[in-house]
Amino acid sequence: MSTYDVAVIGSGPGGYVAAIRCAQLGLKTAIIEKYSTLGGTCLNVGCIPSKALLDSSHHFHDAITHFEEHGIEIPGEVKLNLEKMMERKSSVVSQTCDGVKFLMDKNKIDVIEGVGSFKDKTHINIEKDGETKTIEAKKTIIATGSKPANLPFIELDKERVITSTEALTLKEVPKHMIVIGGGVIGLELGQVYRRLGAEVTVVEFLDRIIPTMDSALSKELQKVLKKQGVKFHTSTKVKSVERKGDEIIIKADDKKDKEIELKGDYCLVSVGRRPYTDGLNADAAGVELDDKGRVKVNDHLQTNVENIYAIGDVVRGAMLAHKAEEEGTMVAELIAGQKPHIDYNLIPNVVYTWPEVASVGKTEEQLKEEGVKYKEGKFPMRALGRSRASGDIDGLIKILADEKTDEVLGVHMIGARTADLIAEAVTAMEFRASAEDISRMSHAHPTYAEAVKEAALAATENRPLHI
Repeated sequence: MSTYDVAVIGSGPGGYVAAIRCAQLGLKTAIIEKYSTLGGTCLNVGCIPSKALLDSSHHFHDAITHFEEHGIEIPGEVKLNLEKMMERKSSVVSQTCDGVKFLMDKNKIDVIEGVGSFKDKTHINIEKDGETKTIEAKKTIIATGSKPANLPFIELDKERVITSTEALTLKEVPKHMIVIGGGVIGLELGQVYRRLGAEVTVVEFLDRIIPTMDSALSKELQKVLKKQGVKFHTSTKVKSVERKGDEIIIKADDKKDKEIELKGDYCLVSVGRRPYTDGLNADAAGVELDDKGRVKVNDHLQTNVENIYAIGDVVRGAMLAHKAEEEGTMVAELIAGQKPHIDYNLIPNVVYTWPEVASVGKTEEQLKEEGVKYKEGKFPMRALGRSRASGDIDGLIKILADEKTDEVLGVHMIGARTADLIAEAVTAMEFRASAEDISRMSHAHPTYAEAVKEAALAATENRPLHI
């Protein structure tokens, strides 16, 4: 029987980063993955393939709608080759997964393929093709991630009534895709198929899309997506989803409790994700789960069993790949006797639509609820020379700062490349910068980042320079 200092169950961003950091710290490490490719949901059926399709569909949409104004004329009709687009997406996924395998080899981490389940708190059974092998691990990190959630009355046939997984491999562009759920995944994939020619309708139970983010971002993103042709039904409760042949019929109650009926040829169910512990046999190790199926952990991500830890989507908190990575690093360092720390308030959140949406820290709604007195500074992207040069004039930057101390409490962005710009806000807030600190930093001209400086000026002394 092989014995390891650490065994990691699951090879997503949390799991493989935890394994790498353990190996870097001199711990003999194994990673257990039930699929033949490493990388988990993020690399295989999540972040990476969806971004590949977002970029490809963005190019296609620009070729149809914006190239001419840039003086680029394409003779004849711009045609979509969906099969080629999907092939490119698969190639990107394959290269990225191969990269993770390279990192496992480089760091001398044993990769064991099969379904890992606890025999007891220090032994793990790994089953593959009807055969079982057992390893011993002094410490175990559970990193089994999440799966798409569903509503109890919806039958997912994975052909016409689909999850994000199937939406990444469609063989045709839908005529009318109805998206149930106005969160990140539904909006990203909805925009992909809208750009490719589908009619897209989003149905959201709450009163706004991306409801966990600042309301200013929700309002602006919905306005922009409407301009792009996406239809919305907010404050709308889906009651039934029925398939008749190739037609999907959805019945729902709108904000006035009036029944509406929507018909399409595809329905994307995007109502969040659920922690995935199926087959883990957590009971055998004595590991406790909470009422939502998540693994219970303390502030050090340690379960009730002292030698077993859990990270990522399978524990409390935002289901984000980068949050899982930080947790994987933290647990590895804790096991090695170090004293790492994560500030969960400074884990950024991003929606990769175009314009992109990004935020970090407290929303205005949270500050009001907590009774914190704050100042607000806003700056529209359309006032930037860089935005006008690229044609990306939608969006804004919003900075919230403490009324007395001027410390930045939250930064909320929608616009071109805000997924990258948000790192500036995270850095500033990690060092507890004031809005004035940001406003006095030199930002290169012309860049989208100048909007951050201008919003900071607006928050500090209400004196933006360019509006």
